Amino acid sequence: MSKSQVGVIGASGYVGAELIGILLNHSSVEITEISSGQNKGRPFSELYPSFTGQFDQAFVDNDTVIDASDVLFICLPHGKSEELVKQCVDKGKKVIDVGADFRLNDLNVYEEWYGVRSLFPNLHNLSVYGLPEMNREKIKQTTLVANPGCYPTSILLGLYPAVSSQLVDLKTLVIDAKSGVTGAGKGLSEAVHFANKNEGFNAYKVGTHRHTPEIEEKLVEMGAEDVNITFVPHLLPVNRGILSTLYIDLKEETEAETIQDLYEKWYADEPFVTVLKSGQWPNISHVTHSNQCHIGLTVDERTNRLVIVSVIDNMQKGAAGQAVQNFNIMSDITETEGLSMVAPSF
Repeated sequence: MSKSQVGVIGASGYVGAELIGILLNHSSVEITEISSGQNKGRPFSELYPSFTGQFDQAFVDNDTVIDASDVLFICLPHGKSEELVKQCVDKGKKVIDVGADFRLNDLNVYEEWYGVRSLFPNLHNLSVYGLPEMNREKIKQTTLVANPGCYPTSILLGLYPAVSSQLVDLKTLVIDAKSGVTGAGKGLSEAVHFANKNEGFNAYKVGTHRHTPEIEEKLVEMGAEDVNITFVPHLLPVNRGILSTLYIDLKEETEAETIQDLYEKWYADEPFVTVLKSGQWPNISHVTHSNQCHIGLTVDERTNRLVIVSVIDNMQKGAAGQAVQNFNIMSDITETEGLSMVAPSF
C-alpha cells in the first residue's frame, strides 16, 4: 500500500515537534515537507537536537508544503489557519487543523472570544469537530477536521456518557482543570519562567479561558440544553499532562455502581479511553507520552454529586496524538496506527 504524502505547517512549535515524532513511526506516512515562519532553511534537528540523524529535514515555505502533500497538518495559533485551509481545500487536499479556527460552529462566538473575524464563513460548513469518540462517522467522511483543544478533550470525554444519558444537571457543573506548562506553547512568558513556575501552582484566566465556549457548544451537541459552565484552569509545575476534576449534581439519586457500569460499557470499544475500576483514580504520569485518556469516577452520596476525574497528555490526546488519530480515521487506516506507545510512569 502506498504511503500518504503528509506535510506539517507550523512544525517548529511543541505540537509540531510532537507530531513529527509520531509520524516518523507511522507505517503509512511519508513526511514530505515542513514549514516554520521564523526558521525557513534551518534543519528541524537544529531546533530539536534529539532528532539529529533521525529527521534533519529543513523548513520550507507554506506553499511548498501544500503543493508537495496530499494531507496537511496545520499547527498554528488561532487566526492563522483559515487562509491556508482555504488554499488546501481549493487544491483538493485533506486537512487536520490543530489550531482553534474551525472548532466553533458559531462564528459570532468565535469572534467574541478570539477577537478574529472569519474570512471564509462557508468553509466552516466543511469542518468536523475531531473528537473521535463523539464524531467518528463524520470524521470518516470529511476532508477538514478541527482538532479539539486540550482542556476540552479531557473534559468532554469525562462528561460524555453522563450528559448524553441525561443523568446530570449541567447548571451545577464546575470544572477544575490543571495543565502542564507545554500547554502554554513555546513562546516565552513570565508565567512559565522556571523561577516562577518551579514549585508554584496557580489558577489563571478564571472565567475567561478561550476553551470555555468550545466546551459549552459541544456539551449541547452531546444532548445538554444551553449551559454556562464554571471553568477554572490551573498551571502545574510539570511539562505535560492535564487533570480535569468535574463536579456535577445528579438529577436523581443514582448509585455509583450504575454510573460506573454506564461508563465502562460506553467506552468499552474505544482504543484510547480507559475507565478505571471503582476506587482507582487517574494520574497524569500514567498517560504521559501516550494517546490515552484515563477516567475515574464516584458519587458523593451526601451531596448527590457525581465527581469525575479525567487525565490526558496535553501534547498527545490533547493535540498531536489526537490529530494523528483523526488522520487515521480520515484515511481509513487502523485507528491506533502510530499511536500504540505505552510509557512507564517514572
